[in-house]
This record gives sequence, C-alpha cells and structure tokens, in this order.
Amino acid sequence: MQEKRSTWRETLFRNACLVAVVIPLGLLALLIGDVVADGIGRLNGQFLSSYPSRFASRAGILPGLVGSIMLVVLTASLAIPIGVGAALYLEEYAGQETVGDSLAARAARVWDRYFATVIEINVANLAGVPSVIYGLLGLQIFVRVVGMGRSLLAGGATLALLVLPVVIIASREAIRTVPRHLREAAYGLGATRWQVSRRIVLPSAAPGILTGAILAISRAIGETAPIIVIGALTYVTFVPNNLSSEFTALPIQIFNWVSRPQEEFAVNAAAGIIVLLVTVFSLNLIAVLLRNRLERRLR
Repeated sequence: MQEKRSTWRETLFRNACLVAVVIPLGLLALLIGDVVADGIGRLNGQFLSSYPSRFASRAGILPGLVGSIMLVVLTASLAIPIGVGAALYLEEYAGQETVGDSLAARAARVWDRYFATVIEINVANLAGVPSVIYGLLGLQIFVRVVGMGRSLLAGGATLALLVLPVVIIASREAIRTVPRHLREAAYGLGATRWQVSRRIVLPSAAPGILTGAILAISRAIGETAPIIVIGALTYVTFVPNNLSSEFTALPIQIFNWVSRPQEEFAVNAAAGIIVLLVTVFSLNLIAVLLRNRLERRLR
C-alpha cells in the first residue's frame, strides 16, 4: 500500500513538472508564430540593407543590425577575457597553498582567501542586479567620468559589465569540473601553476566556458534598457565606422517602430524581431557546435 502511494505521488509530481515545462514553451511558440506570421513577408534584401525612414515601406534595419554586431564583438572582447581570468584566479590561485610555503606566504594566503570571498559575494550579488542599474552605472562612469561619450565603446563596456558576473560564474563552474588528479599529475611532473592552468585546466574547461560565454553574450544582444540609458540613438541614418561613433541597436530600433501608431511600422518591428531571434539562435547554435567539437577533441 505504501509503495502504491509513493508511486502515485511520483507520477503526479512528474506530470506537474511536465505541465510546468509545456505551458511556457507553448506560450513561447504561440508568440514566435504570431511574430513570424506578421513579419516574414517584410523580410527581404531591401529591409536588411536600408536605413530607417519615416515611410514604413522604405525603412530598413541596417544601422541597428551593424550596431548590434559591433556591440556583441566589443562586449565579448571585454567580458570574456576578464571573466575567465577572474574565474581562474578565484579557483586556481586565491588562497591555494603550495608545498614549502613560508609563514609569511601562508599569512598572505589567508588574506587572499578573504579577498576571494569578498569577490565571490559581490559577483553573486551583481548577477541579480537589474540591467537598468548597469545602464546608470555606464552612464556615470564611461560616458561622463571616462569621457567616452555616447559612443559604441561606451555601450560595449556597459554591456560587458552586465554579463561579466554571468561569465565569471559559468567559467568557475566549468573549471571546477576539471578532475583534480590531472592537476596533481602535472604538478608531480614539475609543472608550474601557470603551466597547469594554461595547458590543462583551461583546455579541459573550454567547452563549459564557451557555452557560458555565448549564453551571456546572447543575453547582452537583446538588452535595451542599458544602452537607452547611456544615450543610444533611436533614429540613425548612418552605419558606425569606428568605436567613437554614435550608434543604435536592433532592440532600440524595434522599440522605436513598436511605439509608432501606424500598423506598417508594427510589421517592420515584427520583421526586426525575427532578425534578432535568428541572430540569438545562431549564436547559441555556434556555441553548441563549438562545445561538441572541443569535447570530441578532449576525448
């Protein structure tokens, strides 16, 4: 009797979990289907290669598309090296004792561990901060204090701050999956900590690091609030040609079209959403392919 009751509860719980997965996915499929039905007819070469216009039939998405691509490249260039380096320090260096350490060295390790704990707490807290706060931070630091102005570089730096906690957390989890005996074997052969980190830890953790980094960048490409706060333009008739140029991005262009009363601009917004979704899905597909390739090479 007790076994039947336990089986019934397990079946009920499994079905409840299945419903909790199916309902959001079903709603997401309905939303995507509605967007595709509205905007697929607007997608053509002219839409992708034209500049915004006050006439919906002539309006294009070129500045927003180029701006988003440049923002992604800048964000990845800033966030990934810093995030991976911070994760490597926290996991491999901070507070790690080595054989033959002196008393002073051991005391320094205590301070290193304390410093690492402070960093870990702050990284965990920053991961839950709303994105608009990062926009305000970028406005004050990069736009006003550093003097970057409302440039592409300021936007990339702000988005890098936004995704940096995610990159650090994902990289740390990937580094933790590297078996300890690989490190010990390398140390036994006389390798230094840097050699172990560079030749064993990072290559072994690369699939997980890459997956986390791409997911973080995929989040950045869809953010609107931070780049609106730092002053990204909503109507741009030029393509940014350097890091100091003013810019716009796909989410801002879509927001601009949605806010207009004409139905034709709503169709343009739907087409822009399709382009944005394809870009995000492409980044995730690239991440999966690269991760699988790295895992095969490691095997």
